[in-house]
Formats: sequence, C-alpha cells, structure tokens
Amino acid sequence: MTSPATGYQRSLRLRDAALVVVGGIIGGGIFLNPGIAAQRTESGLALLLMWVGAGVLTLLGALCYAELGARRPHAGGSYVYLREAFGPLAGFLFGWTMLLVIYSGSSAAVATIFASYAATVFGLPAGMATPLAVGALALVALINVFGLKFGVQMQNLFTLLKLLAVAVLVVCGLFLAGVGTGTPWLAADPARGDVGFMSAALPVLFAYSGFTYLNNLAGEVKEPQRTLPRALVLGMLGVIAAYALVNVAYLAVLGHDGLAHSRTPAAEVMGKVFGPVGAKLIAVGIAISTFGFCNITLVAGARVLQVMGADGLFFASVGRLHPRHHTPNLALLLLVGWSIVLVLSGSYGQLLDYATFGDWLACAVGVGTLFWYRHRQQHETVSFRTPGYPLPPLIFIATIGLVVVQSLRTSVVNTGIGLAIMVAGIPVYLIWRRVFNPVRS
Repeated sequence: MTSPATGYQRSLRLRDAALVVVGGIIGGGIFLNPGIAAQRTESGLALLLMWVGAGVLTLLGALCYAELGARRPHAGGSYVYLREAFGPLAGFLFGWTMLLVIYSGSSAAVATIFASYAATVFGLPAGMATPLAVGALALVALINVFGLKFGVQMQNLFTLLKLLAVAVLVVCGLFLAGVGTGTPWLAADPARGDVGFMSAALPVLFAYSGFTYLNNLAGEVKEPQRTLPRALVLGMLGVIAAYALVNVAYLAVLGHDGLAHSRTPAAEVMGKVFGPVGAKLIAVGIAISTFGFCNITLVAGARVLQVMGADGLFFASVGRLHPRHHTPNLALLLLVGWSIVLVLSGSYGQLLDYATFGDWLACAVGVGTLFWYRHRQQHETVSFRTPGYPLPPLIFIATIGLVVVQSLRTSVVNTGIGLAIMVAGIPVYLIWRRVFNPVRS
C-alpha cells in the first residue's frame, strides 16, 4: 500500500483518480470563457468545433501522459519525466515556473474568481473578495495537511457538485429556457466574419488546463499502471462531453451573437429560467467549482515540490513527508503561501496569462519526453501504450507550437514575460548547484 520510493500511501481508486482529472480541468473557464471564444469565432458551429477540437487535442495529450504515468507511476509527474529525459536543469525549470507562475498564478486567479462569486451569493461588499480568496487558499491547506484521504473525500464532493452545476445548466439551457434568438444557433454570425480562428484557442485551452495533475499524484494511486490510463481517458471523455453540452446550451438560449456579448453566460441562462434566484444558484455552482480547482491544483503542485526537495533540486526540508499523515505539508504550505502573496499583490490576473502559456508549453515538452522513453526503453514491458504512436504526440506538440507562435504574435509582452520567468530559472539553478550540494544525476 506504500510507494517504496517516496513513502506515499496508495489510496486513490479509479473513481477518485477520474474525479481528480475532472476536478483538475473544470474550474471557472467553462462558465466564463465561452463568451470570449464566441467573440473570436465566426459561427456557433465554429465555436463548437473549437471546444470539441481542443478537447480531442487534450485527449491526445492525456493518452501520452497515460503512458508516461504507466512507465513512471511515482509522484512528481512532468517534473520526473523532464528530469529523466532532459536532465536536472529541465526538471528544475519546470518546478521553478510551476511554483512562481503556473500553479500558484492559476490558484490565485481562480481563488479570486471564487471569492467574487462567493461574495455575490452572500451579499458581501466587493472589498471582501481579497480576504475571501486568502481564506479559501488557507482552507485548502487545512483540508490537506492531515492526509490525502480526507482531502480526496472533499475533492470528490466538490467535483460531484460542480458536475451537478453543469448538469443543471445544460438542462435549463436545452429544455427549459428554449431558443432565445429564433435564428439557427450554428449559423454564421455576420458581425464576426473576419475573426481569426486560432485566437479563440487560448481561452478554450485554458478551460482544458489541468489534465496532467493526476500524474503528479501517481505515487498515491492504487495499481497505477492500470488505474492512471483508465482514469485519464474516462475523465477526459467526461469533460469533453460536459463542455460540448454546456456550449450547446449557451447557444440555444443566447445565440452566437448573444454569447459573444455576454460576460456571464451561465448566469444569463439560469436567469432566463429562474430569474435572480437562478443567477444566484449558478454563482454557488461556480464558487464550488473554482474552490475545487484550487484544491487539486495546490495538492498536485505540492507533490512536485516535495519530489524536487527529495532529489536535491530544492530545500531538503520541503522534500520530507509528514511521518504520520504521509503528506508533503511544508511543500503545500509553501505553494499556498506564495499563492496568497499573489492574491494580495493584485497581479494574479496578469499571472494567469503567463500561467496558461507556461502550462501548455510545459505539457508539450512533457509529451515530448515520450519519444525519449520509447527510444531508451524499447523492450520495457509497459501496461499501457499510446494508441497510434507517434501521431498523438506529434499532433499535440505541433498544435501547441502553433498556439505558442500565435501567442508570441498577439501578446508579445505577456508571452515575453512568461518566457523571461522561465529563463530566469537558469542562473538560479546554476547558483543552487554551486552553493548547495551537487545535484544527483
């Protein structure tokens, strides 16, 4: 029951692991980003193709990560794959960016979204948003420092509740609210004939971020070679179906043009059925969804920091597990603490742009390690192999490459700062190796 390499207890079953995948992906994006994506697509059909296409692309990446998890069923996920394939510097740069921007920035931004919706539900003034966001992150730490079992139970509850919110939204949109515009919702939108299809990719891909989190927790999954691939595939198929149905519901009620002009499409759909009560109900659902996302993001990120500490690429104290609860408490507190600093700084919104860019770039490089494993371990018996190899990793890497190029063209400052944060990790790594004990190769 215990992972011999790290001391983690293997307690996550297939249901738990699949819900981690779902909970790590569905946050606030599906409730907020479809309007942005609609602004950047020319029709309801193009919008649906974007959401389904991004889901299929993410599924290809998940299939690659399923094989990586089966090959290395230990805590650390992408960090482990990058360190083994490309050396300790690559692993350090992933952990450095993850701590400073990717996981912490995402958690800070989504915690602030949680706070704004929670304040709406309880009728609190806007000034309470920051204290609520800080309190939510502190609660995440409190839930998980006493062992993964209670944390998983809470995570499962949050995920099931967010799926319930999605189901209610879909039912209201498709069966209760009816078509709001009277025009075919898949038809072309004359007002948006000159938009660039690729520009819609970033907000949609952001909503699919987080499919790699389960691999960070691989050291705590029962029968990981069998459970990890099944959980990743089942979780991804569930998310794709949920996202497609939600967008159909939005289009059925608001139409493409109405969705493009909406900043809160979920609230508008619910409001058409239940009035102000409906808008408040979906605010509760969004608050639950975003809190659950923060929970799994910080728990998964803490495992990366712990493994880095155990490898000598971070402070040794962060690499230790609690002797009783078998949890990386110091790593968790460090990641939560930095996320709180970002909330208090007010820079979380900008950091979210860096986080999205850095997250998908790291995913693409992580998928690239599959070629290294296939080449170096040709005769190793693996319980799961990516179907259609090498097409899935090639398609995934090429598509993310196009998105990165598009980001460089349309958002030079944010993308440049994101790259600068990554590159800044190189001198930090060199100083670390010189000042502290040499890194084990």
